[in-house]
Amino acid sequence: MKLYIKNMVCGRCKMVVKSELEKLGLQPISVELGEVELQNTISEDQKKELLNHLHTLGFDLIDDKKSKSIEKIKTLIIDLVHHKNNELKTNLSDYLAENLNQDYNSLSNLFSEVENTTIEKYFISQKIEKVKELIIYNELSLSEIADILNYSNVAHLSNQFKKVTGFTPTYFKQLKNKKRIQIENL
Repeated sequence: MKLYIKNMVCGRCKMVVKSELEKLGLQPISVELGEVELQNTISEDQKKELLNHLHTLGFDLIDDKKSKSIEKIKTLIIDLVHHKNNELKTNLSDYLAENLNQDYNSLSNLFSEVENTTIEKYFISQKIEKVKELIIYNELSLSEIADILNYSNVAHLSNQFKKVTGFTPTYFKQLKNKKRIQIENL
């Protein structure tokens, strides 16, 4: 049985969800970002109990088809930007269409309808959060960050960063109270 879980964005999320499933006596075969496969079907009571446990941890079960598609799009983008250093070999539309086995136009229309933003803007917001993270760590130059996140050059990164945040990357680096947004809140 497959379950779809909202707000799973990192490896720790996978560990926490797997732990909760095991505590409840549910036997996960696999736990991936946004998706869990269980060995057996679960009852409505077990589902409610799981939902309560997940809510306390900031997760949610997804039941309807539209929400599942939206969550899959978000999960692919988050995984791409935050965990694969944006190793995008094709354009984003082809990447999503290929991984979800759906036409990009229908994915784009659905995403825009439900999220009130475009897939591209969501992708950019994820990239900017990754840039903020890398700036805060202060281990890489802007040129290296631009390269890691597939920006054509530092000027492109800086322009996009300023457009989204209102700050230049250099000014952001100097801020005492660096405000980052949690991935699941983007």
